[in-house]
Amino acid sequence: MTDQVFLGSQISTGPKEPAAQELPVGVPPITFGGPDHYPDDVLQRLTQEAAAIIARYPQSRSALLPLLHLTQSVDTCITNAGIEFCAAQLDLTAAQVAAVATFYTMFRRTPTGEYLVGVCTNTLCAVLGGDEILAAVKDHLGIRCGDTTPDGRITLEHVECNAACDHAPVVMVNWEFFDAQDPESTIELIEDLRAGLKVQPSRGTGGLCSFRQTERLLAGVPEEPGQ
Repeated sequence: MTDQVFLGSQISTGPKEPAAQELPVGVPPITFGGPDHYPDDVLQRLTQEAAAIIARYPQSRSALLPLLHLTQSVDTCITNAGIEFCAAQLDLTAAQVAAVATFYTMFRRTPTGEYLVGVCTNTLCAVLGGDEILAAVKDHLGIRCGDTTPDGRITLEHVECNAACDHAPVVMVNWEFFDAQDPESTIELIEDLRAGLKVQPSRGTGGLCSFRQTERLLAGVPEEPGQ
């Protein structure tokens, strides 16, 4: 049965229009912190590097992901300045850039330490001790997930899946895998990082890069400015 819908003096037997959905009260808008603008020297360097990245793609907007990594290498998170920079370089709106930046968990909303340590507690890692690893690391560092140690070296992250279940439990550092970990080996790894020692990920032949260096590599630019 259809509802009667009054249209002025006319009566329609069409389906009733659903009521407009109201936004929940108290839901904060998505915002980014950090600076609103880059210093002139940083802006000049980023503009040159962005031009080289954009030139690799047939459509400029396809360069958004590497440009977000590039800007994240500056402030160790996505900032207002980074959003506006990407939008200007790619002829996008800030809202379009922010939509992508908030979709992918690799783009961070708060400043990140030199090493981002992610502990997986998804099904297989949890069964094999992932929860115990996370609890031990939190207790050892005295921080919660999402926090950074006072020395700025370690940011702790709770990860739902590292996509490496065959080597569980897995800990990631700056998105490099460290397989078959336990609480003791993970704490030893973290202390080596804090001491400035070189550590070797479970895969690949290169050493572990800092968070800023990793972001520049993901952007496809030299590890350090000027190289």
